[in-house]
Amino acid sequence: MLLAALAATVACQSAQKRTFLPPQQAQAPAVQPASKAPDPPQTKAAAPVPEPPKAATPDAAAADPVAQLIVRVEKEYQLGQDAYKAGNLDTAKKDFDTAVNLLLNADAALRADERMDRELDRVMEGINGLDKLVAQEDAGPQQKQEPAPIDEANDVTPAVDASVKAKAEAEIKSTRSDLPLMMTDQVAGFINFYSNRGRGVLERALARSGRYDEMIRRVLKQEGVPQDLIYLAQAESGFHPLAVSRVGARGMWQFMGSRAKGYGLQRNFWVDERQDPEKATRAAARHLKDLYTQFGDWYLAMAAYNSGPGRVQSAVKRTGYADFWELYRRNVLPKETRNYVPIILAVTIMAKNPEQYGLDDVNRDQPIPYDTVKIDYPIDLRLVAQCVNASPADLQELNPSLLRLSTPKDGVFELHVPAGTKKNFETAVAAIPVDKRLWWRYHDVKAGETLASLARTYHTTAKAIAETNKLGDDSPEAETRLVIPIAAGKFSDIGTYARRMTRYRVRKGDTVETVAENFAVPAKMVRSWNRLKGNSLAGRKVLYVHLPVTPETSGTQVASRTSKKSPKRAPRSSPRSRASALRKQRPS
Repeated sequence: MLLAALAATVACQSAQKRTFLPPQQAQAPAVQPASKAPDPPQTKAAAPVPEPPKAATPDAAAADPVAQLIVRVEKEYQLGQDAYKAGNLDTAKKDFDTAVNLLLNADAALRADERMDRELDRVMEGINGLDKLVAQEDAGPQQKQEPAPIDEANDVTPAVDASVKAKAEAEIKSTRSDLPLMMTDQVAGFINFYSNRGRGVLERALARSGRYDEMIRRVLKQEGVPQDLIYLAQAESGFHPLAVSRVGARGMWQFMGSRAKGYGLQRNFWVDERQDPEKATRAAARHLKDLYTQFGDWYLAMAAYNSGPGRVQSAVKRTGYADFWELYRRNVLPKETRNYVPIILAVTIMAKNPEQYGLDDVNRDQPIPYDTVKIDYPIDLRLVAQCVNASPADLQELNPSLLRLSTPKDGVFELHVPAGTKKNFETAVAAIPVDKRLWWRYHDVKAGETLASLARTYHTTAKAIAETNKLGDDSPEAETRLVIPIAAGKFSDIGTYARRMTRYRVRKGDTVETVAENFAVPAKMVRSWNRLKGNSLAGRKVLYVHLPVTPETSGTQVASRTSKKSPKRAPRSSPRSRASALRKQRPS
């Protein structure tokens, strides 16, 4: 059923309930606000939930077949909602299936009405927000998003422990930092939080920091900003490239979409460079440098990083004070921004004094070395994995900016492969025609396999396999690596698809086959999901597609690999034939 792939995560929440007593500080001298024109504030608010359509009168519905169909859809959708609330998940899925299928199976004349698209979007969004259905579905593991740790810290009202504050005040006097460190009740409260309830969050971030510490400090130094800004990323994302906040900020440095674009981070159908650790670090360093130039104060720069420079500039202008703590005391900043600077200071103080906080025994991850291959063609990561004897999950871990299981169709992409495998990749991929690298695969022959059995498995022909590999009529030898020529859309080794549907607006010249190729999914699945026949998309304005996800492998993941073992080698070449040239070599 269609619902087996529909459910997704709960919609984001925009407000946190917390209050703090403002710090009592001497009033800072009034200053003129920075002269740089403020950017529009970047609010981090959740998108509004679509409203249901207004019910049509019986007479209107009878005269309007689209309205009549939408009434039926709403009835089934509401039955599903009622069943879901009552805990009858199987019944809810059946009702939701019926609602969706009524829309997808409608006549072409009805589907051309824009109200149908709006209703399908509304129903799909409602279904995608039902977390219990997500928990019940088994669509296979995927490259999961990680909740941004800053959201958890913002949910608490940390208690101030006098002894914790006194200890921290003594420690910061001897703590070296290229950022100003200050102790307030708010900072002490978050130190108390990370020492207790939030300790696991802090420890996991410190462990992951080892993977990126050298790179981040190198980039921050190159961009001429304080090294200790690294702790901003620790507080924001816990150094997780796939961290996503409730309001859609993404990546290690939690960029919102518009700000990312302003600092050169690409976001398109194929990639989201907010998830590229090094590119996002450089963009964040430049953004913070610009903010410091604008405000002349690192606390205000951090606050502006969180809520947008326009909002902080407005607060400075209204009060006449370019001082974070004064703006805090006057309550002219959003609550999450008022928390933001104390959270970063608390994390900085604790991370720079690990022995005092019992963090000196946290094992830091090791950096994961990789080779970089610049490619200007699309290639499926599963084929890349076969070329370097890794898993697709390994490749996703090394290339977190990729949103698909394939590289972009246009432009140059810097593909990361396990260290020491660049030449293996280049040699192995050379045997695959450039325009076939989304679909063709390698196969390591097992005992008893024949050309006929391989042809059945991959939905191709024995003749095509033999011709591609320059084989005779004999069965291939075991442990021979063959190139398997597969026509686009004829076979999929994906296995699982994302639960959430992706909405694709049909463009002039699109066909089922071209859309399937773009999404790296079989054409027959596109037809099935959209109740289509043939290859034409005439009359269709929108398609819905489940994106492929990578099944987990039983092998060690690149992200957690700490050993120094050499990677497996790709097969060596021999001159006899392409088949023998691709004969698999056992690693030594």
